[in-house]
Amino acid sequence: MKRVPFVKDYNLARMLLELVVENFAVVERLRLSLHSGLNALTGETGSGKSLVVDALSLLFGGRASTDVIRTGAERAFVSGRFELPQAPGLTPLLAAAGIEPEDGELLIEREILANGKSRAYAASRPVTAALLRDIAPFLGDIHGQHDQQKLLSSDAQRELLDEAALHEAELSAVASAWRDWRAAIAELEVLDRTEQEKLRLADLWNIQRREIEALKLQPGEDARLEQESCVLRNVGRLTENVNEAFDSLSENENSASKTIARAMKRLEEIVRIDAKMSGILELLQPARIAVSEAARELSHYLGALEADPTRLESVETRLAQIEKLKRKYGLTIDDVLAFLADVQAKLEAVESAGERRAALQVRIAKLEDGYRKVALALRSLRQKAAKSLQKAVESELTGLAMQGVTFVIALCESEPSPHGFDSVEFLVSANAGEEPRPLDRVASGGELSRIALALKACLALRPSKGSGARTLVFDEVDSGVGGAAAETIGRRLKRIARSSQVLCVTHLAQIASFADHHYVVEKRQVGGRTTASVEELSAAQRVREIGRMLSGQHLSDEALRHAARLVEESARAVV
Repeated sequence: MKRVPFVKDYNLARMLLELVVENFAVVERLRLSLHSGLNALTGETGSGKSLVVDALSLLFGGRASTDVIRTGAERAFVSGRFELPQAPGLTPLLAAAGIEPEDGELLIEREILANGKSRAYAASRPVTAALLRDIAPFLGDIHGQHDQQKLLSSDAQRELLDEAALHEAELSAVASAWRDWRAAIAELEVLDRTEQEKLRLADLWNIQRREIEALKLQPGEDARLEQESCVLRNVGRLTENVNEAFDSLSENENSASKTIARAMKRLEEIVRIDAKMSGILELLQPARIAVSEAARELSHYLGALEADPTRLESVETRLAQIEKLKRKYGLTIDDVLAFLADVQAKLEAVESAGERRAALQVRIAKLEDGYRKVALALRSLRQKAAKSLQKAVESELTGLAMQGVTFVIALCESEPSPHGFDSVEFLVSANAGEEPRPLDRVASGGELSRIALALKACLALRPSKGSGARTLVFDEVDSGVGGAAAETIGRRLKRIARSSQVLCVTHLAQIASFADHHYVVEKRQVGGRTTASVEELSAAQRVREIGRMLSGQHLSDEALRHAARLVEESARAVV
């Protein structure tokens, strides 16, 4: 249907421009266009209002489950088109992932397949869910009923305080110092744990070292000894063959050298008659020289060749010793020498273990000192932020019909951790004169909702990680609230919507009446199947929906008049 606006849009960025959901739980397909300001999402209990929030959480890197796939469908699909914020940290994050947004917008998609696989895309480029979680803080934040219970956790309270303080550099420095400190401690523990075992092995390593060093091995020595052994075992055969070769080259009448000499003498006579034959004579000259050189080398070799049983025994004994080492320590001499180097290194490590331990202990002390320095600096920032935040929260709670409330952020020393050594606890006193106590002891469901909203309001009005407007989603934060408190919550949401786009799922008419844009979720039976749809309301439709929220199933004229008056008063309200 054509939208009939009932309030003029703020002149703000619409962070989430469009949300598309397909085959997600009871949603077959919906396309939802959102606007700047406060967007309210209402509907009867069980109509599927929170499905929109669940779908959006997938785009922020939430866990994917096949349970959300509509019965009979092969996949569930969610996509969101966001107006890209001008955030210093976002551009390098996208660039590192190879993501190139178009026209100042970023399209994020999630697909959940029936086989359990999940796919994520940013600007049509495949990405991980972890990357979506890194991008999410720049785009928006979801606050639901379960976050109110998380608020009771000390860790969650510390994270809220850190978010308010905006000291990411200091948090990173503490985490880095913690990792270095713990790594050094772990290294010392490994050294202590293995030292006793190494001391037991040291005797064996010393025996192995002495055994190998005693032979004074040389690389390639075994190959040279094998060759020498082969020669010594075959001296007689070698002598016979060398003599015959020498005779063939030089000694007997028909030797090669004498045959070549006779041939050359004849050729010299031929050349004197026919000079054209000189080339043949030149060809024979190198042959004569080569034969002569070969004969000379054979003569030298024969002169050095003699049987030496003593040397043969020595060589074979040496080879046997080398083979014994190779059977124990490696296939080759190089392997044996490498084994020796390893044993020497282990023995040196054992000998220097005391020095290493002393050096590690000194290093650990320095790292601990460095950690404590940055942790103390972080504590100082937290204390300063705590004073500022608790005043701001008290001011917000006064506006949320909790006058006279005392809100305290207490910091106590705890065990060192990657987050520092501060334990953060939120204390509240709802009544004058009462001592502030932990939230889980004194806060009712309605009070907890308002405290959570006050914190969220204070954080939303501070610079965010994204350094600008974001999409803030509030999923039934009005749980346990009614009457005047509901109206004040509506005012606060309206106030937050001045700087960020707000999507609020609510069941209270007082809150919905403050909306700039109103959507209703309905379930219908279509072809025997239940399907949920979302429709943006015109001004008249909005009055009827608020009237239904006030009166229930039977919409009376009085309820309609009350609804119209509520919308009119909300429009005039100063927030």
